[in-house]
Amino acid sequence: MTTLQNRPDSRTTPERPLRLSVLDLIPVRSGQTTGEALRATVRLAQAAEASGMHRYWVAEHHNMAAVASTNPPVLIALLAGATSRIRVGSGGVMLPNHAPLVIAEQFALLEAAYPDRIDLGIGRAPGSDPVTSYALRHNGPETADANRFDEVVDNVLAMLEPEGVGLQVQGRTYPLRATPKAAGVPEVWLLGSSDYSARLAAAKGLPYVFAHHFAGEGTRDVLDLYRSGFRPSDQLSEPKTFLTVNAVVAETQQEAERLVRPQLLAMVALRTGGDLQAQLSVEEAERTVLAEAHAGLAAQMRSRWVVGTPKSALAEITELADHFGVDEVMVNPVAGSSASDPADHSPARERTLQLLAGALV
Repeated sequence: MTTLQNRPDSRTTPERPLRLSVLDLIPVRSGQTTGEALRATVRLAQAAEASGMHRYWVAEHHNMAAVASTNPPVLIALLAGATSRIRVGSGGVMLPNHAPLVIAEQFALLEAAYPDRIDLGIGRAPGSDPVTSYALRHNGPETADANRFDEVVDNVLAMLEPEGVGLQVQGRTYPLRATPKAAGVPEVWLLGSSDYSARLAAAKGLPYVFAHHFAGEGTRDVLDLYRSGFRPSDQLSEPKTFLTVNAVVAETQQEAERLVRPQLLAMVALRTGGDLQAQLSVEEAERTVLAEAHAGLAAQMRSRWVVGTPKSALAEITELADHFGVDEVMVNPVAGSSASDPADHSPARERTLQLLAGALV
């Protein structure tokens, strides 16, 4: 673990204790169906809620053999219905793939069904390969215009408002609402892995999250940029952000290192152009030899993840939170599964959350 120098404006204090949340890509492992992966995720969300986690976000990725998180609104409805308190949201909806009105309608309905529990995290990356992106957008490529992302975000925000928007059509104003009678709106976040979304979130006075769990470099600079450029808005009076990190927690360091190997091999394959297949079991990963040429990349990625015992993992997460000046950390539990684990259950991922929460008490 790299020793970090704490920020002078560290947020984790007795008055503002560390808050833990969860990011889920809904991994699909070898021998597991999509339905089984979804049932495992429902159990994980319930474990997160029982452990006192604050929010639970699902990602948007398409056409990937090892990821079932393709449609955040559908998944949010499933997970919010299976829980009662935890906030549920998107981390994130990739807005270039969708018409603004569709996203506004989906999240207005989710907010109506589960008031004060829904987060709409918005990103501008495609979340897929170019061919899949084309199939997603089909006849609507204008939503993918990077120069119009600012405008598209404004459209979603306006359509989510209870009073809706007015469109000028042939000299008259046509009212347009995402839902007939909204009593509230979801909390809207901008997500990013560069400084573009940080600047945009600051200018619009929106909460912002930098993808530290996979970007890893430049996090502090981007968060400082967001904070320094923040302009208060009707939505938010001061900057609001948190940190994301990949994590595996087990009773021993040796077991944690064993459990992290399937995800590490998958990420090496992703970064080196290999085939992305269903995630290996822990036993399959142990038998897999990592190419010597990729050892440096694996070590570099592993150094940015939190892998350890409850005490060491919590200490590392707290140190990260203090360094980046946040009081919330969103954990992506990437522990692998054993071949003997039930297909609709991810015991090691649940245990990561439970052990972390237990150490926090």
